[in-house]
Amino acid sequence: MDDAATSNTLETYDILRLLRALPHRYPFLLVDRIIEAKGDESCIGIKNVSMNEPQFQGHFPERPVMPGVLLIEGMAQTAGALCIHAQARGSASEDIKPPLVYFMTIDKAKFRKPVVPGDRVEFHMTKLSQRKTMWWYSGRALVDGVLVCEAEISAMLVQETTKRG
Repeated sequence: MDDAATSNTLETYDILRLLRALPHRYPFLLVDRIIEAKGDESCIGIKNVSMNEPQFQGHFPERPVMPGVLLIEGMAQTAGALCIHAQARGSASEDIKPPLVYFMTIDKAKFRKPVVPGDRVEFHMTKLSQRKTMWWYSGRALVDGVLVCEAEISAMLVQETTKRG
C-alpha cells in the first residue's frame, strides 16, 4: 500500500494494540481506544473517566475533578501511539521493541471546563510537523462535543538500547 493510500485510511486501535505500542500501564495509561486514526496525521483517542481511578481519592474527595495534567498526558499518549505506529509501519520487522516516547514540550495549554467521573473524553490530535524522531501535535480534549482542554505538545521517539555491563 502506498503512503497516500495509508494516510487516507481510517484505522482504530483497541486496548491490546495500545498496550503493545505504549509502555504505560494502570494507573497511568490514559487512553482506552483510538478511533479514526489517519496515518500519523490525526486521530481521536478515547478516555472513559471512572470514579475508581486513584487520582479521585485526593483530587478532590468531595468533588472529584480530573487533574488537568492528566488530560495533557492523555493527549500525549494518544499522539505517541500514532507516532509509534507510523514508525513501526516503516520498519522491516514487527518484532522490534517499540521506541519510548519522551514528552518534550507543552505549549498554549488551556483548561476550559472540569472533567468528572462518568465523562467520555475525546482527544483530537492533529500533527503540526515532524522532523526525524521529533513530532509536534495540536490537541483538543472534548466531552460531549464541548472543549474542555487544549494544548500543543511535542515528543521524541527513542529506541531503547540494552546497556552492557
